Amino acid sequence: MKESQFVQLRQGDWEAWDRWLGETGTRRGEKRGGAQAIAPNELPAAYRRLCHDLSLARDRRYSSVLVDLLQQRVLAAHQRVYGARRRLRGHWLEFLAAGLPRLVRRERRFVLASAALFFVPLLLLLGLLQLYPEGVYYLLSPEQVARYEFMFSPDAQRLGRPPSREAAGQLAMLAFYISNNVRIDFQCFAGGIAFGLGSLFFLVFNGLIIGATAGHLTQSGLVETFWGFVAGHSAPELIGIVLSGAAGLRIGHALIAPGRWRRVDALKAAAPDAVRLLYGAAALTFGAAFIEALWSSSRALPFNLKIGAGLALWGALLVYFLLAGRGTRAA
Repeated sequence: MKESQFVQLRQGDWEAWDRWLGETGTRRGEKRGGAQAIAPNELPAAYRRLCHDLSLARDRRYSSVLVDLLQQRVLAAHQRVYGARRRLRGHWLEFLAAGLPRLVRRERRFVLASAALFFVPLLLLLGLLQLYPEGVYYLLSPEQVARYEFMFSPDAQRLGRPPSREAAGQLAMLAFYISNNVRIDFQCFAGGIAFGLGSLFFLVFNGLIIGATAGHLTQSGLVETFWGFVAGHSAPELIGIVLSGAAGLRIGHALIAPGRWRRVDALKAAAPDAVRLLYGAAALTFGAAFIEALWSSSRALPFNLKIGAGLALWGALLVYFLLAGRGTRAA
């Protein structure tokens, strides 16, 4: 690529850096002089692109003027970005309050794709097993079916506990639930490195397994024990799976359709937003584990209260992802 073509292609990003570095008395991310500077949540990816531009200019032996200008930008950006890192570490609450829902809305095509891959098999199988109950054995072994029936038996002292952990305390079950939820989330995310196919597989697979379990227990008449157990923590747990899958699909898309980038560069550019989605999924997953261990398994709480609380949490999370962070500056 000729130097003039390279400059024309990348000039917009360099001007954005110049505006960001030259801001005085203006909040970052606001429009200044009719143009948009770099938003704080875009800084890591933008800085890596700037460093990549400098590396390309050196490797292609572009003019010393261009190389010097890029080097000055890199040095100035390094001081500003990494000098501000300590301040940014304390902004995790701002990320949860506004940054995460904005990110989910921005990456909605991957979030919606992930939700479809997970919820459609789940709901289809849940309904199908009400008509063909024997179909559960195509996905679950007789031993697994018996274990789930034991966990949600009307005689169970604590709901949702497998036989091997029937006597376990609440802290032990909390650790068990966290481990199980993190395993599923990581599978859905890490599968993205296989060009998204791994994420696709784990989303569909987990949807089928959860749908088979829910469908069988519903058809078996264990409605109160099973749905009373899952109602409270289902929203954060299932949405966490969807966000993990969306993060994996984001990685897979960068590898399948890198555009004008090399695949490794497209992957680097996609990684920050994918990881931030995973952070959000982790927060939901940990919250779900606490609810599951301390609330869902209790037999003392009325069924109607559990269902009502679960529906309220679903509504609150949907409103949060749809509305939170609107009209505020980028996190």
